[in-house]
Amino acid sequence: MKSVTVKNVKKVYPLGKTEVYALKGINLEIEKGEFCVLAGPSGSGKSTLLNLIGCLDYPTEGEIWLENMETGMYTEADLNKVRLHHIGFVFQSFNLISVLNVYENVELPLLIRRDISSSDRRKRVLDLIDRVGLTQQMKQKPFELSGGQQQRVAIARALVTQPKIVLADEPTANLDSQTGIEIIRLMHEINLQESTTFVFSSHDPKVINQASMVFYLEDGLRKENAV
Repeated sequence: MKSVTVKNVKKVYPLGKTEVYALKGINLEIEKGEFCVLAGPSGSGKSTLLNLIGCLDYPTEGEIWLENMETGMYTEADLNKVRLHHIGFVFQSFNLISVLNVYENVELPLLIRRDISSSDRRKRVLDLIDRVGLTQQMKQKPFELSGGQQQRVAIARALVTQPKIVLADEPTANLDSQTGIEIIRLMHEINLQESTTFVFSSHDPKVINQASMVFYLEDGLRKENAV
């Protein structure tokens, strides 16, 4: 089954009286359970495409399909549900809530949902915190954690809703080399265990070398020699 399908997607941003083409007609397909990287230099369109797949923005032209759903056909309320129930986000700046501890940060997406009991919510949160190796740090706040630990919290938070797709924007950008390797290994283990589709944007060779599929972007275009 196709997890993500991108059909002739263009994204144009107005800049004064001119237009900037961030994406110039991208086509790609990502199978369910892939560990996929959108690779390319800064300004190639990686993050723009990731935001479109995550329903955080809309294409100027073309279509984004998540399984059998064409995202352009849905209302903003529908897309909010998709983001909440089916997509997990991991940001390079972590985006943790500074006044909340590890447990509370991971729990946060579940508090918005009405379909999970408090006991199930607690079980999910504790399980994810254990899987990312932070049980001992559960009551600590983000400023008390290392960069790698903060990224582990962000991964647990992205996975706690049991999403079908996890999107990660430059997940190793703010980490040292060894910590970056550990974070990618953790995500890869989860990908294999849960068959969750992972899609990264990155120009980090450590990330690219771990991918089962790589799409290379340059100047808003897909390079057809992708491996």
